[in-house]
Amino acid sequence: MHVDVWSPPSVLLTVDLVILTMREGRLCVLLVERGEDPFRGMRALPGGFLNHAEEEILDAAHRELSEETALRAGSVHLEQLGTYGDAGRDPRGRVVSVAHLAIAPGLPEPVAGTDARDAAWVPAEAVLSGEVALAFDHRRIVTDGIERAREKLEHSSLATAFCGELFTIAELQQVYEAVWGTDLDTRNFYRKVQAVKGFLVPTGSGRRSTGGRPARLYRAGPQTVLSPPLTRPAPPAAEEGTRGDAN
Repeated sequence: MHVDVWSPPSVLLTVDLVILTMREGRLCVLLVERGEDPFRGMRALPGGFLNHAEEEILDAAHRELSEETALRAGSVHLEQLGTYGDAGRDPRGRVVSVAHLAIAPGLPEPVAGTDARDAAWVPAEAVLSGEVALAFDHRRIVTDGIERAREKLEHSSLATAFCGELFTIAELQQVYEAVWGTDLDTRNFYRKVQAVKGFLVPTGSGRRSTGGRPARLYRAGPQTVLSPPLTRPAPPAAEEGTRGDAN
């Protein structure tokens, strides 16, 4: 009697990076132009297959980050975002991606990796809106990464990862506005961030802009969980809907 011997399915593993930074007051994500099939010529997230069977997933993420940005892990916020493994996400076969979110301030102009023809910082809203089409399911991954950042800005000190070592409250507010995609009241924002104990540490120095008094400089404090949290404003459509329900 013939007995079928079960064998595990062939699954390939990759890492993809949602690398976010601020450029000229806008939230930007790093994208590469694919130089190989599938999706040759399309924009995609930087990433790639594990180098060998023994390479740890986090090590692969660090390697890809270094190759794409020349940054070491200690100089950037890096966290695992999620696992993406839909059966049809890659025409080459069953490929599972472990995506990571990376955030750092003032990242330089990127250099394309070995399997990419070009690399560039692209405004996040152009990806979220679909104006810039991405290969595979990378738009979904970018959307998830930005939403993760938006949520963490409410409850954690993640916003300071977008800033340099020293920054003004106005620069910090610019981060919140860019990531959340909404304008904030300056006085209200200043009052809220000052109310969170240990969030910001004044340096006692200032930065002079054109005219006026120097703006006070701060550095990230020891507190990583914000209490009280900085609540994200509701989108205008949601606010209108709420007012309509109240009537």
